[in-house]
Amino acid sequence: MEIVKIAVVFISTFIFMEFMAWFSHKYIMHGFLWSLHKDHHNQNLKTSWWERNDLFFVFYAVVSMLFFYSQVEFGFRFGFAIGFGIMAYGFTYFMVHDIFIHQRFKFLRKTNNWYAKGVRKAHKMHHANLKKGGGESFGMLFPPIKYFKEK
Repeated sequence: MEIVKIAVVFISTFIFMEFMAWFSHKYIMHGFLWSLHKDHHNQNLKTSWWERNDLFFVFYAVVSMLFFYSQVEFGFRFGFAIGFGIMAYGFTYFMVHDIFIHQRFKFLRKTNNWYAKGVRKAHKMHHANLKKGGGESFGMLFPPIKYFKEK
């Protein structure tokens, strides 16, 4: 029964991280930490392969590691499940956002998959706005239905 609880916590954490990605993207990255995110929207501001925006990935990696630490050092029963849930979401986000959508590594280019096309379309619309305010589609894995409709 313990493994079921751990699995539920892992899956719940993964799903919750989509909300966290949306929230931090809309209210933090496009809010008070826009200075770290704007080079991601405006390629003219980039000075290297590394973006200041990548610091958000580092932040969530540290949070994940702190949950691992909480189980090892303090006996927090679900530390690994939460830490791995955050890590799994981070890996998924990296694969979808950095590799598939932004092509930071040149593979996974073309697809006819309806879901992948909808995710890419939603993110493209998000990047149509180069400013801090406004914009749309701040999540990653569950974009609005309108992006899945053919036009």
